[in-house]
Amino acid sequence: MSNQLSALLPYNDKLESRNISDIEFVIIHCTELPDIETARVYGEKVHYKSGTGNSGHYYISKSGLVYQWVENDRMAHHVKDHNKNSIGIELDNLGRYPDWHKTNHQIMFDEYPNAQIDALIKLIHTLQKSLPNLKYITGHEDLDRRLIKSENDPSIYIRRKMDPGTMFPWDKVMQQINLINTGILGQ
Repeated sequence: MSNQLSALLPYNDKLESRNISDIEFVIIHCTELPDIETARVYGEKVHYKSGTGNSGHYYISKSGLVYQWVENDRMAHHVKDHNKNSIGIELDNLGRYPDWHKTNHQIMFDEYPNAQIDALIKLIHTLQKSLPNLKYITGHEDLDRRLIKSENDPSIYIRRKMDPGTMFPWDKVMQQINLINTGILGQ
């Protein structure tokens, strides 16, 4: 699986291309899965007629290893209505796994290790050098605010997306990067 983690997703070349000057945002996600290997399996699943699926551009393991699964000049499907102008960075984190949409499992408790956050900061610095119009950062939770019926009680609506969640150390990250946080929840 190690070699596979370092490779671009099989459908990378089928994703819509874009000009890197259109990229203004970094969107922070968490995988909400048990490990980076499972995230890869989910990333490789095809969901669209185009032969592509849902994925971020970069994935960062808990130990701080960075994997690029989609090229920057390709539009990854990682956040509804914001893919054209953003880079998606997925952090290996349990989130609400395995009961994402149950009312009794809506608190995210998995911490983000220092090695992972340090790798994120380093990646953002690298991206700022290669993406001339990169100016903003936000969490997935700030862009996808939709509510859905919970799986165990359809009379209760819950947030569809909550990542990167309250355990994400926004203060630490923002002190070490030069991007504007446009999110409400991450401030």
